[in-house]
Amino acid sequence: MIMDRIALILTVLGALNWGSIGLFQFDIVAWLCGGQSSLLSRVIYTVIALAGVWCISLIFRARESFDRIEE
Repeated sequence: MIMDRIALILTVLGALNWGSIGLFQFDIVAWLCGGQSSLLSRVIYTVIALAGVWCISLIFRARESFDRIEE
């Protein structure tokens, strides 16, 4: 499903951003969008958070698929 791939890509990008914050104290999104409090940054953070929530469903769907294969 295309939505799954988009959500996964956004979640990976969010993870890379968090990694850059943790390792280098550098927020890529804030740097690109003019600060953490800019509207564009907040929209990007929200979209990535929604993608992360969507990816939670992937965990349960993968388990259901695995259970069907076992039967």
